[in-house]
Formats: sequence, C-alpha cells, structure tokens
Amino acid sequence: MAEWEAVIGLEVHVQLATASKLFSGSSTDFGSEPNALTDPTVLGLPGALPALNGRALELAIQLGAAVGSSIRRRSRFARKHYFYPDLPKGYQISQYDQPLCEGGAVELRGSGEARTVRLRRIHMEEDAGKSIHGARGHSLVDLNRAGVPLCEIVSEPDIRSGDEAAEFMRALRQLVRYLGVSGGDMEKGQLRCDANVSVRPAGSERYGTRTELKNINSFRFVKQAIENEIGRQTRILEGGGTIVQETRLWDADAGVSHPMRSKEEAEDYRYFPDPDLPPLEVSDEFLARVEGSLPELPAARFDRLVRDYGLSEDDARTLTQERTLADYFDRAVSAYAESSTKAASGAKALANWIQSELLRELGREGRDAASAPVSPESLAGLVRLIDDGTISGKIAKDVFAKMYASGEPAEAIVEREGLRQITDQGEIEAIAREVVEANPGQVEAYRGGKHKMLGFFVGQVMKRTGGKANPKAVNEILTRLLDAPG
Repeated sequence: MAEWEAVIGLEVHVQLATASKLFSGSSTDFGSEPNALTDPTVLGLPGALPALNGRALELAIQLGAAVGSSIRRRSRFARKHYFYPDLPKGYQISQYDQPLCEGGAVELRGSGEARTVRLRRIHMEEDAGKSIHGARGHSLVDLNRAGVPLCEIVSEPDIRSGDEAAEFMRALRQLVRYLGVSGGDMEKGQLRCDANVSVRPAGSERYGTRTELKNINSFRFVKQAIENEIGRQTRILEGGGTIVQETRLWDADAGVSHPMRSKEEAEDYRYFPDPDLPPLEVSDEFLARVEGSLPELPAARFDRLVRDYGLSEDDARTLTQERTLADYFDRAVSAYAESSTKAASGAKALANWIQSELLRELGREGRDAASAPVSPESLAGLVRLIDDGTISGKIAKDVFAKMYASGEPAEAIVEREGLRQITDQGEIEAIAREVVEANPGQVEAYRGGKHKMLGFFVGQVMKRTGGKANPKAVNEILTRLLDAPG
C-alpha cells in the first residue's frame, strides 16, 4: 500500500430523536409489530399531504451548529425517485440542491495526533422501509421505518483509512448523543454508514473510480469493509484491471462485499422540488434560540478537564465519552470543591474512583451514570473522608460497595458500622509493640537485613485493628520500633 493511497468519503445517516415521523404523526417507536407505524402520508395514499416535524428541524439545526456548518435561511425539500418495494411512494422526500446545512467539520481525537474531517453538507430526509429476505426466496416489507426523520451527514473525501473512518463514526456518535439529537444506537438503525472508496497512486491529485459500500452498521464493520475494499481495488489495479463504479453490499458474516447495482448519479434520481412542501425558512430568532441551547461540546469539555484539573488525556477522553458521565464528574468535583480548596487533587481522585469502581459496577449492570445508585455528591463525600483521614483507601472500597448497594452516603455507613480510621498515635504504638514482642523471630530476621519483613508486621497490626489503623502511621511507628537498638 506504500504506492497507493485510499480516498474515502462517508455518508452517515443519523435518526433524529423525535416521537413522530418527519412528515406525519405516526410513532417512531422501535420494535413494534411490522407495518403498525404507518398512516396515509407514510403510505403515499392519494390526497395525503406531508407536514414538517418542527422538532426534527430543531435537532438538525443543532447538529449543524455544533459542527460549524452554515445554516441556510431558506432551503427546500425535493423528491428523489427510485423504485424499491420498501419505498411506498416511489420517491423519497430529501434535500438536493438546497440542503439545510453546508460545510462544517468533525475533529478526530484518537490516540494519535488530532485531525479534522471536513463536511460537505447535512440535509434532512425521510427513511425508507425495510425489506426482509427469507430463506425460501420470499421477501417481506416492513414499513415501520418509512418516514422516520434522518439527517444525512456527507463528509468530504478527507479520510484515508478504515481506522479513520471508524474514528469519524465514533466522534459523530459521541456528538449526537451529547446533543440529544439521536440515541446513536447502531443496533436499532439509528446510525448507519455508506462509504465511498477509491484508490489512487500515492501523491496523485486525481481521484480514482469510486465504489459505494452499503449495509455497514457497526464501527468494526466500517473498518473491515473499507480495508477489504481498499485491498480489492489495489489488487485489481496492480493486476492491470480497471475499477467499475458500482454499489457493493457488505456481507459482515462472510467478511466480503458483493456487487449490488451500478452506481447511480444524481440525474438517475430525477430530483425536483416537492410540490407539496413550501420552501423551508429559518428565522434569525429560531436559529439564535437553537444555537443558544447547545451544551458544552465534547472537544471543549475534554480541553477543560485537561487544562483546569490536570487530568491525563486518557482520563479526559474516558470521562467525556458520554455526556451523562461527564455531567456526573462535573457534579462530583463541584460538590468536593464546596468543602475543600484542593479542587484539582480532588478531581484526580474522583476521576480514578469513577473509572475504576463506578464504571465497573455500571458496566456489570448495563447502566449509565445518570442512573448510578451512588450520587456524585456521595462519591465526593467518600473522597473527602479519605482525604481527612477518617477512613483508609482500603476501607473506602468496602464503603463504596455498600454505597452502591444501598444508595446511602459514605458518612452514614462509616458511622453506623464504626469504620472510622484509628489515628491516635499512642493507641497504634501500643498495638505495634505487642506485635513486635510477639514475633521475636521475625524481628531478628528484619534486623538481620530482611527489611521486607516490615510488610508482615504491618499486616499483623492491620489485622488486630480490623484494617482501621492509619497505614502511614503504622509504617512509621513500626519502622521506628524495629530500627531501634536491641
């Protein structure tokens, strides 16, 4: 591949998080009985007229504003004609020469150097239904998805590998979930991708003949399908053949693509303005309201966590992956800072607890941070108890487990179960002397140079105190006693 370069552009369909369809009142619920979510407009019956879903428009503008697109004040819908059994009207209502959003970019922040993928456009359109092909050669049609509102995000051909394509998809999914624009659930068809792939000699400015890969519904398959297509085209070109412009269907089970049809051009769809829908006009007031509703975006939040709290990039990347988790962290830090001036050190400790203890338990139960039994304020309270020496880090883990099971704050559990750490120097020293006197052989070994025996003595003291003695004090006192002459 050193002699060849891949050129990749993605067309990503994002289902907008609305309760009803783009041009009618039918529900968008997932998992309903086949063909239960239809109406005269969805079915294209005579006399049925479409009416635009205002919430869908708001979500589409939010997405465009978040990626820096230029929002058209006046756009329009067009009819895109093709004839499949799952397209009941014989055309799809989409946008063609006047898309809602133009330009913009998505920043990729993987493990390597950050880079930007430019966007060509974002436009609104309705989804088609679904054809279900049976084992006996029969095909069934389910029109529940027909009319579901979509945004199609079209990138410029700035992507150069399957890894970058998958990273682009992950960045988009993170963004739409942050915004609440979409659930981004690929298993439910809420995020789907078609990839346009071509190969050209390295250093060339001319594009090669492209193929379109359909039916890609996971990040792993995006990478696999594109890498497979790059390899297929490279082998053809190196063998002296030519690439045929076509649409290919990705077979994830077999790990190969198959020809589906010759690649259509825009004129094949016979676009023309939809006569049943007036031009779409976005007022300054409406645009300002939507733009003002944008939350702090993932990239800005990532930068803030690294800058303000000194978190590592890996920690910041994990904590900003989902908005619910990032909100949880911010609330925990805020609660911690109310009673401490060490916000940065508290933030690092909270980040560790969230990533180790909390995410492990949430992952085990398939929950997100918004439904965590341990509130952000309670977790901040637990970290404060460690910081002020009330409990040790080891006991804190046991307390956290009880907090997760009961929802109680740490303070209540510690008081009820008598878990406060023993910090009285005299009490610890008395127990330490008893341990030293009871183990003369180990004392002799320590004083003979086997200083690792200190761990044995620490363990004995902790055992006698039920793990409640302050570990730092135990180490200091034992070291002093064992190093004393005689």
